[in-house]
Amino acid sequence: MRYLEGPFAPVTEEITAYGLPVTGRIPAELNGRYLRNGPNALGVEDPSVHIWGMGQGMVHGVRLRDGRAEWYRNRFVRTSGFAPMVHVIEHAERTFALAEGGLPPAELDDELGTVGTCTLGGTAEGFTAGAHSKHDPLTGELHSLSYMMGRDVVQHIVTDAKGTVTGTTMIPMSRSPFMHDFALTENHVVLWDTPLGFDGYDCRWLPDHPTRVGVMPRSGGDVRWLDIDPVHVSHTLNAYDDGDSVVVDVVTAEGPFDPSDPGAIRPMLDRWTIGPDSIRQQRVDDRPQDFPRVNESRLTLPYRYGYSAATALYGVPFEAEGVPADDTFTNALVKHDLERGTAEVHRFGRDEAVGEAVFATAGYGEDEGYLLTYVHNPERNASDLVILAAQDFTAAPVARIHLPVRVPLGLHGSWLPDR
Repeated sequence: MRYLEGPFAPVTEEITAYGLPVTGRIPAELNGRYLRNGPNALGVEDPSVHIWGMGQGMVHGVRLRDGRAEWYRNRFVRTSGFAPMVHVIEHAERTFALAEGGLPPAELDDELGTVGTCTLGGTAEGFTAGAHSKHDPLTGELHSLSYMMGRDVVQHIVTDAKGTVTGTTMIPMSRSPFMHDFALTENHVVLWDTPLGFDGYDCRWLPDHPTRVGVMPRSGGDVRWLDIDPVHVSHTLNAYDDGDSVVVDVVTAEGPFDPSDPGAIRPMLDRWTIGPDSIRQQRVDDRPQDFPRVNESRLTLPYRYGYSAATALYGVPFEAEGVPADDTFTNALVKHDLERGTAEVHRFGRDEAVGEAVFATAGYGEDEGYLLTYVHNPERNASDLVILAAQDFTAAPVARIHLPVRVPLGLHGSWLPDR
């Protein structure tokens, strides 16, 4: 029941608020919308067995312009049945809420109203854009890897910058996988087949299933599979080509574990260096963390900096509003310097809770910009949109935009600069 309480608890109303109060100064160069999607589970029949990550999608957004916070909006993703609630992105000058498991995205208007479902790369086989579709900053292409429950196949879909599907590749699998994320480089698609998968309609750890990593040319073709130690991958930080090798930075968790209990999972940051015949697995940071993000202008390319949200057992856990200290999120963000092998930590108030932070570019340097994230403020029982300077990561926030309501801890989002 804990994922229906405290900072996870759903909100019941759609709110619009203008002229939001601010502590500090909003950088004038940030003109656009910060959007974040996530489950908003209303009407749960049996709270004792509710799984976090299930529920009607709700997108929360703040509009920034010329140093002002013009509005906050939260809107349900209004589609029939199971609504897209995993991510929200922009492609071909349109905004899409993304779903899991081959379900179609929903298109949103600029004020977060639902336009309707859209295949965004759908094919005759029924696959649509995946939960973690990725933009190539060099080509403008959108790459998706999509699975469907009950199907022993996944599909790689390429959509060009204008929104036209230019390529699809069906990839046979040994069973029905749970493949939430993947990795993309200039030349390759990297995917993984782990013991966490579907047994009928149940997603669980299957201890007899091997763990393997696949590398496929972006243009399609055969997948080169390599076995690794048993592990599950939650999210990708970034990946790039390095001569004959492919370097992939991912958040992994050792099993077995119960996927219905995120608080029991200990995710850590790893680097895989994939050669022609083998993989070197290296631990980058063994402190629990997840929801990694990068300056997306460096996606698919060599890079130096990455950002993640601290999770259970990391530093001082939050204990707000009766939420157990071993829960999914805590009160800290992490900045990794992968070149030096160091990390900085930005801690919020002891009882505050913070999820994924998204990078907003403000210059040509890789960390020349800002991190934007919603922070749960238990003293107000509401949330702040917090802006941190990436180059002064441990300093006090550049700005706190005070929202009139609470934003439940959720999943993934994007900074969408004005077109």
